[in-house]
Amino acid sequence: MKSNNRIISVGLFFRSDNDQAKVWDKKIRIWLKNNYPAIKIGDRKPTAVLALGGDGAILEAARRYQPSNSLILGLNLGTIGFLASIRDPNKFLLGINEFLQGNYRVTERMMIEAEIVRKRKKIIELTALNEIILQNLIGVSEVEVVVGGHPIQYVRGSGILVATATGSTGYNLSAHGPIVMPSIKCFIINEILDHNLPTPSIVVDASEKIHLNVKHFRKRGLFSLNKKPIDMFLSADGESIVPLLENDRIVIRRSKRLVKFAELESNYFFKSLQEKFAFK
Repeated sequence: MKSNNRIISVGLFFRSDNDQAKVWDKKIRIWLKNNYPAIKIGDRKPTAVLALGGDGAILEAARRYQPSNSLILGLNLGTIGFLASIRDPNKFLLGINEFLQGNYRVTERMMIEAEIVRKRKKIIELTALNEIILQNLIGVSEVEVVVGGHPIQYVRGSGILVATATGSTGYNLSAHGPIVMPSIKCFIINEILDHNLPTPSIVVDASEKIHLNVKHFRKRGLFSLNKKPIDMFLSADGESIVPLLENDRIVIRRSKRLVKFAELESNYFFKSLQEKFAFK
């Protein structure tokens, strides 16, 4: 497992409220200067990004640096670590050394995009690595799910999410959806608290287009976003949030964008599952 990609520059990413990450940021910078002085630290468009934190922080780093085509090396300081290349902090420096020596392989993760169509006009497009979520904050909504021109679900509940394989271990897992190997290119359609008879999650090929048609929801105006009332919204990876109206149509498709992750060990995904769920 030897890569020919040369690491010229490195960026370090962490959330400002993570004190543990701040300590490691300092340690790693000193270590890099002492052991790899030729590598530039802090480039705006680095060859690689060392993302310190939990899966949320690694996800944020992946989204931020995707336009630069940077390679993501996740260093787990959270509780889950599905996106982390190195899960044990005691092995951070050893793992970074292996990485800089080229002992890794690159995996490309599919991204997902969603456009909101309102009165036959596209009003916005969102991109996500994990999932697109359509959700009512406090009430019941009616949403029709159409795949390949065929209605497959009618959800009367809190909402629905469409996840990638990477996102299968995120919100989708909390909503009792299936875990999918991140190398599989697919969409996972999963209802959120459906008041109808529960329907199972559906996994469809990434070549399909998914339409979510907002049929009805009660307007209460109990919450606001940018001083405007909001009852139902669409979000991408929990970051971008857009209010929805009745009769909006959300078109979801595979994005042309990809995020590159570095893997230091074979079968790392199954090892993560083993650690998380205590498989023996």
